[in-house]
Amino acid sequence: MSDAGHKQAEIKAPLLSLVLAALLALACAAVAWHLRGTVPLWLLASGGVLAFLGLVVLFGFIAGIVHIGPGDRNQAFFNGLMDAMGDACVVTDAKGRAVYGNAAYLKLVSAAGLARLVGIENIYTGYPEVARPIYRLSQSMRERRSATEEIRLNAGSSAAGAKTHEPVWIRISVSPIETEGGAGHSLWRHQDISADRAKQEGAFSHLQYIINYLDQAPAGFFSADAEGRIAYINATLAEWLGLDLEATTGGALRLKDVVSETGAKLLTGIAPSGEATLTELFDIDLKARDGRIMPVRIIHRTGPDKDGRLQPSRSLVLPQSAKGANAADTAISEARLSRFFNTAPMGIAELDGQGIIRNANLNFIALSPHAKRGAALENLVTPSQRAMVRDALAALSGSGAKSIHVDVSVISDPPRSVQFMISGHNDKDASFLVFALDTTENKSLEVQVAQGQKMQAIGQLAGGVAHDFNNVLTAIIGFSDLLLAKQRPTDPAFADIMNIKQNANRAANLVRQLLAFSRRQTLRPELLSLTDVISDLGNLLGRLLGEKVELKVVHGRDIGMVKVDVNQFEQVIINLAVNARDAMPNGGTLTVRTSNASISAQQSGELSMPPGEYVLCEVEDTGTGIPKDIFDKIWEPFFSTKDVGKGTGLGLSTVYGIIKQTGGFIFCDSVVGQGTVFRIYLPRHHQDKAALEEAREERPEIKRADHTGKGTILLVEDEDAVRAFASRALASRGYTVLEAASGEVALQIVAEKGDEISLVISDVVMPEMDGPTLLKELRKRGVATKVIFISGYAEDAFEKNLEGELDFAFLPKPFSLKQLAEAVKDVMGS
Repeated sequence: MSDAGHKQAEIKAPLLSLVLAALLALACAAVAWHLRGTVPLWLLASGGVLAFLGLVVLFGFIAGIVHIGPGDRNQAFFNGLMDAMGDACVVTDAKGRAVYGNAAYLKLVSAAGLARLVGIENIYTGYPEVARPIYRLSQSMRERRSATEEIRLNAGSSAAGAKTHEPVWIRISVSPIETEGGAGHSLWRHQDISADRAKQEGAFSHLQYIINYLDQAPAGFFSADAEGRIAYINATLAEWLGLDLEATTGGALRLKDVVSETGAKLLTGIAPSGEATLTELFDIDLKARDGRIMPVRIIHRTGPDKDGRLQPSRSLVLPQSAKGANAADTAISEARLSRFFNTAPMGIAELDGQGIIRNANLNFIALSPHAKRGAALENLVTPSQRAMVRDALAALSGSGAKSIHVDVSVISDPPRSVQFMISGHNDKDASFLVFALDTTENKSLEVQVAQGQKMQAIGQLAGGVAHDFNNVLTAIIGFSDLLLAKQRPTDPAFADIMNIKQNANRAANLVRQLLAFSRRQTLRPELLSLTDVISDLGNLLGRLLGEKVELKVVHGRDIGMVKVDVNQFEQVIINLAVNARDAMPNGGTLTVRTSNASISAQQSGELSMPPGEYVLCEVEDTGTGIPKDIFDKIWEPFFSTKDVGKGTGLGLSTVYGIIKQTGGFIFCDSVVGQGTVFRIYLPRHHQDKAALEEAREERPEIKRADHTGKGTILLVEDEDAVRAFASRALASRGYTVLEAASGEVALQIVAEKGDEISLVISDVVMPEMDGPTLLKELRKRGVATKVIFISGYAEDAFEKNLEGELDFAFLPKPFSLKQLAEAVKDVMGS
């Protein structure tokens, strides 16, 4: 086709213009004929002249002499641009009809033997090898999607674009043209990609040649990434190991499948520093599919790409074998020594005279990312200890010492504690041998033991202090009650005495926290549901948290029963809630959750608790979190981050003591800036909840308004103040009181007036003879009098020293006059 046929779609426009001009001329002539008698001649002549000029302009526009606006220049630019693309391009409308084709496409149309502009579908009609791809492209065009197909035209094909003596690859693509009018046009592109395909096939052939070369090489070869996935293994190595080569593709094969565990760690643990490529020589064992062990020598090379990413390794595998008896013995000895070096349970390294690592095994390399060949030994340790390492090497060089032990902290994440045993080694390849023993776990255990001993000592001290304080507080609270009994609320001294008693009760509360921490308090556990306990606490928690903190309570389904002291567990929740409130000064959310938890054997190892069924209670806040540097101290008594006067440092230690004494476990997780969660695991008890509730309802409530009574009570107490208060209190309630300051005196009184005594009230810890010993002596003498023990220690602290059949009641110190009178009334009336 010529230039006249460059855009066949545009030929229709001039023909239509000529037809329109002829119709206009005929219309003008008809009008003039019709008006010839009614319009002046000069007016008709003027109209004829104007019509003639209009026709002249119209023909000038058709001939290209007259141009209106810039459209023709833009069209010329567009035509030139499309022709310059080189590829055959055609524009089709929404129905697939061609509306524009560039010069290359018009040549393609001519090659197809067509005389007019048509779409690509029409060019390749009748060619089955092209029909399916063209259909898919047409479907994409109708769906307004871009698509590309690559098609092979066989040699000698009559299809447009084919060649006689060689096949041709063409790429046909279609893309929607998005315009404001939304006419639905599409751009088709026809490219000859035979040259690109030839390059690809050449590269593939070359790659196949290289692969065949590697497969037939007399040595093994493999490539593995940093995660231990084998990306390639040659046929020789696969044959040695008895592997199916087809099954090793796609990353299915890993280093640990063909290399011993130590060897796999050794190969994956080697990483070059910076942009350097690292080549290492290892003697390790391979594992064949049938279980055979194959000692080999591996030349292992790793390095980064141009972007710094670690490339897969290139590893050459040579079997450990040699011909000749002496050579064979030498090879076997070298292999055994190398395997011993690499599989030793401690780190081993060889250093030159400057302290530079010449060789190192896996366990040494695993100590620190700085433990590499060519690195100085001192660079493995923290800066403050490097001089110590240098001094040790210098001492070995100059003094002739055999070995030196150095305890250091190695730079790693997390840091490790390591003991270096360095010895001189007069060898041409090495001057020092370093044996590295990881002592991190030992150091951690030492710290834990020391911490445990410290906590035990503090607990014993706290228990002793609490006992002494309880005696003092018993006297203060008791005498306050005696004074209040003689005062009217309107008396001036009444308020002062009440103030004394209230502060004594506050002190008693602190003492209870000390006993809780030391796990020496008396617990009264009972079966109950945490759901009920937390629900009952809801109102109190709301008042404690204030308006800024939102309380959310989430209960799981069918929560199991637990055996706890309800008052002490409430104290646990309150302490945690108060701490959470203080951690959210600007407000936040406190969530209390309950659920059932089954701890498996694996989980029990991670949590350091026995496996079994538990009830989990979580207390989570959205506060500031606990910094890492103080996280390990949160359970310690008297440790507090609050301002002076705002915290005792006993809150969390009390929580810990109560939970442990209850038989449960408590753990804490915290993220700075996000919040803290405490998880409490309590052993689950399987009991019918409905039956338990029914038993509780049937239990009668005992309300005693009358605390008076009759009878003789033997009061045994070595503390004069406590004995004086208790004696006066009981006497004021109608009892006859016999006092004894020790167990021996008590036995004498029993010998004299044993028949008169109705009840014995005895302290537990006393000089000469303690309370439990006194009870045993009474039973030996056949005295069956009821006994109440009073003590500042927990009941559990001495109960184990008594025989199981010995029955007694217990009243913990400090106690008030009312509590003493109620206990006596209950025991004597039982």
